[in-house]
Amino acid sequence: MSNAIVGIDLAERKQMVVVVDHDSKVLARRTFRCRAWDLGAGLDWAAEHAARAGFAGVTVACEPTGHRWRVLGQLAADRGMAFVCVQPAMTAWSRRAEDLTSDKTDEKDAVLIARLTAQLRCYVPEPVDETWGRLRHLGARREHLIVGMGVRVRSPRSRSQITRIAATQERERNGCRAVSSAAGHTHSSNARICWTWATVGAAAILAETGDLTRFRTARAVVKHAGLAPREKQSGAFTGRTKITGHGRPALRLAAWRAVFAARHANPVHAARYQHLTSRDTNKLTPTQAEAAIAAAILRHLHAVVTTGQHWDAEIATHGRPKPSTISTAA
Repeated sequence: MSNAIVGIDLAERKQMVVVVDHDSKVLARRTFRCRAWDLGAGLDWAAEHAARAGFAGVTVACEPTGHRWRVLGQLAADRGMAFVCVQPAMTAWSRRAEDLTSDKTDEKDAVLIARLTAQLRCYVPEPVDETWGRLRHLGARREHLIVGMGVRVRSPRSRSQITRIAATQERERNGCRAVSSAAGHTHSSNARICWTWATVGAAAILAETGDLTRFRTARAVVKHAGLAPREKQSGAFTGRTKITGHGRPALRLAAWRAVFAARHANPVHAARYQHLTSRDTNKLTPTQAEAAIAAAILRHLHAVVTTGQHWDAEIATHGRPKPSTISTAA
């Protein structure tokens, strides 16, 4: 016996719950006028209808938007129910693909979430423990301080205001240094093996990616950041290659900021940047070269974390040497 699928479209005070089988046939549907943390009765209602249909249990699915999905995940865990998420972008693309009208209603979205789950186009969200939660909080706090300092620098003020702003900026710089230092030491098992483009930069990236061991390949991390190249080629036509731009914008920003430290502190990345911007064939602009180095930083960080080995300049430049085969004479 398998589980029925409970698709839930979350909102502020209206939660749409549908129970479907693996063929997307709706077994029951109901609208609950409550907040997300009061949805326990809705999960119990869905479990009862799934049991009547002969299912052993239910798998709860929703979109990871806002904070409500974490509340729903906790409610499902308290009841021993499996919990998965469907990316909102996947839901939007599927909505356009199956209905040319692009209608968007809570009822249709809940069914669509359940259908995508039945097709295994979903994922199990990463559990956030105390360490990763602390690291993500510090990363968000550091971003807030950096943006605040930039806004104050660019705002035209009078001389007296500039004096007060200078004092405020100094306090914010000290706070940013303290937050960066704490972020660099929060996850010491990963931060201690990072290389010379700054432990703080690695911590800022890890605050957005979470545990890198959940990514099977380094390219998956690059795609997650939206830094993977997107080619356009058909027949004799070859378009301009750009980065996808999809994924996690905050991760892309953290990797891009790490490039500036890498260009000055890391000779491998500095040489790579010089080569990409000065070669005769397919010379890149400075912005394109920075995007390429940002993707390389993510790949290197994934290799360092997943293998547990220190960053090696020789391997980063030429790749891991292949084992030589020794032929024996007959």
